Amino acid sequence: MRRRDLLSLSLALGLVPAAARAVTPAGGTPGQAVRTHALSLLGEPQLPADFTHFPWVNPEAPKGGEIARWALGSFDSFNPFIIRGTAGVGSTLIYDTLLKESADEASTEYPYLAQWIDLPADRKGVTFALNPAARWHDGRPLTAEDVVWSFETLRQHGRPFFRAYYADVTEAVAETPHRVTFRFRTDENRELALILGQLMVLPKHWWEGRDFTRPILEAPLGSGPYRIERFDAGRSIVYRRVADWWAKDIPAMRGTQNFDVTRFEYFRDNTVALEAFKAGQIDFRTENVARDWATGYDFPARRAGLVKLEEIRHELPTGMQAFIVNLRRPLFQDQRVRRALVELFDFEWMNANIFYGAYTRTNSYFSNSELASSGLPQGREKEILEGFRGRIPDSVFTTEFRLPVTDGSGNNREGLRRALGLLQQAGWRVQDRRLVNAQGRPFEFEILLVSPTFERVALPYVQALQRVGMTVNVRTVDPAQYQRRMDSFDYDMTVGGQGQSLSPGNEQRDFFTCAKAREEGSRNASGICDPAIDALVELVINAPDREELVARTRALDRVLLAHDFLIPHWHIQSFRVAYWDKFGRPPRNPRFDIGLDTWWVDPAKERALAEARRTL
Repeated sequence: MRRRDLLSLSLALGLVPAAARAVTPAGGTPGQAVRTHALSLLGEPQLPADFTHFPWVNPEAPKGGEIARWALGSFDSFNPFIIRGTAGVGSTLIYDTLLKESADEASTEYPYLAQWIDLPADRKGVTFALNPAARWHDGRPLTAEDVVWSFETLRQHGRPFFRAYYADVTEAVAETPHRVTFRFRTDENRELALILGQLMVLPKHWWEGRDFTRPILEAPLGSGPYRIERFDAGRSIVYRRVADWWAKDIPAMRGTQNFDVTRFEYFRDNTVALEAFKAGQIDFRTENVARDWATGYDFPARRAGLVKLEEIRHELPTGMQAFIVNLRRPLFQDQRVRRALVELFDFEWMNANIFYGAYTRTNSYFSNSELASSGLPQGREKEILEGFRGRIPDSVFTTEFRLPVTDGSGNNREGLRRALGLLQQAGWRVQDRRLVNAQGRPFEFEILLVSPTFERVALPYVQALQRVGMTVNVRTVDPAQYQRRMDSFDYDMTVGGQGQSLSPGNEQRDFFTCAKAREEGSRNASGICDPAIDALVELVINAPDREELVARTRALDRVLLAHDFLIPHWHIQSFRVAYWDKFGRPPRNPRFDIGLDTWWVDPAKERALAEARRTL
C-alpha cells in the first residue's frame, strides 16, 4: 500500500489562491466555499484548470501490445482491501479514484472521478462533484451513493489502516447522484481532503449479496482502465484494457494505461523469476538485489542489446527499511538490548561485500527528505520537544543520533564491546558461551523472512549476534504464511519498515500509535506504544503549515530514533529497471515514480526484437 501521498497550503491557512473562486454551495450563501480543480499541500497546483495532460506523458501514445510482469508467491483473492486472503497483484487496476495524484508534484491531486472540489470556509469538510460520464464496466452509472458505500465499507470492514486513515471523518453524504460531501471532526487535519481524493470507488450494486469481509476469487466489477480477463488461481492474472473506458480522455489519464494486456506471472522465488526474465517470459522487472544488478544480467540477449538496464533517478523520500524487533515480546522491551542489536549490525562490511557499494545507510524514518532530523534540535523543533521533556529520552536534547560505523573489515570489535556492555547493564551475561539472564534463560529468537533472497543479509547478522552468545534462527516462509504472521504479530524479528511521503499525516497513526500496536493487521509492526509518540503523531497530522509540519516531523523522527525500535538498513535514490527493448517512452520520467503507466509497446521495436531473438 502505498500512501500515495485542501487546496494548497494557502487554503489550509484560509487564503484563496488564484486557481480557486468563491461559489455558493447547495443550500448555502455566497462566499461559503471555495471551488478548485486540484488539491495540493505544498503550494498552488502547477497545472491550470484547463490543462490537457500531465507534462511528462505522451498524449498521443499508441495503444496496444502486451506487457508481462512478475509477482512473488501466490494469490487467493481479488479483494485487496481486507486482511483475509492474499490479493492478486494489480487488483486495483480495475478501479478509479476521486482524484489522480501527480507523480511530478509532491502531494498534489487533479480531477479524475471528480470534476471539481468544493471546500467550505470552515475547512471542516470537502465536497466532490462527480463526472456524470463515469460508468461501471457493466454500463451502469457510477454515483455518489457508490462513493459513500465504498467509504463506509472500507472504514467498517477493510484493513485497520482505513480506520486510522479516515478517523477524522464524521460523515459521508450523497447529496445528489453526482455530489458527495465528507464532513470532518476538526479543521486541523489539513491533508484529509487529499486522503479522500485517493478513495477507490467500488460498485455497491455488484457487492450486494456478497460478503466483503471474505476473500473472493471471482473477477470483481470495476470502472477503471482494466478488467480481469482471465486468471489461474495462484499462478497468473491477465488484465485487458477497457477499450471504451469512460476516463480515457480525462486530462489526468490521457497518454497513460497504454498496454492492451497487462499479464502477471507468479513465481515462488526471485531467482526463478530472474531466469524467467532472461528467457523472455517476463518483459519488465525492477531489481532490488544489488548482487543481481551487478552480476545477474550477463546473458546473450543483454550482450546483444536486446535487454536494457537503467537506473532512473527519483526524488522520493526513501522512508525506513530495517530489521524490526517486535516490542510485544519481553525480550526486546529494554532499550539497551535494542541498542546492542544496532551495534552488532555491520553495514559497512555488508555494503562492501554483499551490496557492491550500492547503498547509503538510512539514519532517519524520513530519509532523503527535508523532514529528516539531524544534529541536535534547534529552533522550533527544540521548542516542540521541550514540551515533552521528562516523557521522552533525555538524549534527544544532548546527543546527536548516530549509527555505528565500522571499518568494513568484518572485525567489528568495538561494536561487540559496546553491545556486551549494554547487554550486561540490561541483566544479561555470557555463561558457557550462551547469553542468559538472571534466571538462566537464553537470549533466543527467530528472524522471519518472506524470501530466500534476504537470507544473505540475515545470516551474516546472525553470525555477529552469535558472537555475543545469542541463539538466533532464520525462518523463511511463503508469502501467504508470512502475511498471516505479520497481521497477527507472530514474529520476533522481521524485515520491514515504513514508506513515507513528502507530506506525512494520518498514516503515521497506523505506523506508530498505541491503538494500532494492539490492532491486528495494522502497520505498527514494531508494536510501538508511547503516549509522547502518540501526541507527536497528532501534532504532525494537525500541522497548520509546511514550516510547522517539517519541525513537528523532525521532532517525531528524533524521538523514534532515540528509542532504537529497529536496526536501520539502507536506501538508494534510483529505480533499477531491466526490460526487453520493445517499449516506447516519454522523453522524461516524473520526479516521484517510474512512470511505467505512460510507456507503450512500439510495434517496430517489437518486430525487430522478435527477429533478433530468433537469431540468438
